[in-house]
Amino acid sequence: MNKNREAIDRMNQCMNRLDRLYYIAARKLGVKDNSLLLYYVLNDGKAHSQKEISEEWLVPRTTLNTVVKEEIEKGYIRLETPGSTREKNIILTENGKIYAENLLCRVFAAEEQALERTTRECSPGFLKGLEVFTDYMQEEFQKEIFDREELLSGK
Repeated sequence: MNKNREAIDRMNQCMNRLDRLYYIAARKLGVKDNSLLLYYVLNDGKAHSQKEISEEWLVPRTTLNTVVKEEIEKGYIRLETPGSTREKNIILTENGKIYAENLLCRVFAAEEQALERTTRECSPGFLKGLEVFTDYMQEEFQKEIFDREELLSGK
């Protein structure tokens, strides 16, 4: 196996492990992984639409819609229609802010400690490298797969 292939495999394994860690954390915290993700996104204090969350965080709209309905019933979030748009924003209620803070405090603590340890060991530049790699991956996937007509037609 060539060195690049091996490095890419290691990166993919790491990403899968990270996904699994959040999944297990959600279960241990007593919530669905997509509920944890919703609170994670909303915790920045900004309004977010279901469309925005679905596209940026890769959660199917139907899945997100189900989670939103469940959390509305609990009184933790509400929907708000800004201006003339059809798309509704999801906003934490006051009880939702308290719930999110309690739910996420250990997640944030673990993330911050892991990042602190990583930057001490690997330098703060590792994150820039990951961002650059992700941007290049997007460009190369676009060129090699997404824009290829013959792949779209099933040839």
